[in-house]
Amino acid sequence: MHVKKGDKVQVISGKDKGKQGVVLAAFPKKNRVLVEGVNIVKKHAKPSQANPQGGIISKEAPIHVSNVMPLDPKTGTPTRVGYKLVDGKKVRYAKKSGEVLDK
Repeated sequence: MHVKKGDKVQVISGKDKGKQGVVLAAFPKKNRVLVEGVNIVKKHAKPSQANPQGGIISKEAPIHVSNVMPLDPKTGTPTRVGYKLVDGKKVRYAKKSGEVLDK
């Protein structure tokens, strides 16, 4: 996958197009990512020990990984991702600026 947990990404299609957020979790087997503040859904919750009131809870739902693009560390704009070898390690880099995305 071209994004990892902790990456700053921008949504490029769908109802939340243009929104930016941090990847909270990645699900490679399902090709989906959970992005902070994006794809908010309302879930009805029964009262429980953790939530004695119950009610309607708003939370993020996963979106398809093809709908997000990582942000270029230099310019802050969405960029495609390339891979190259640096010191024998495969790293991701921003195609726009050539900046390495992996620390």
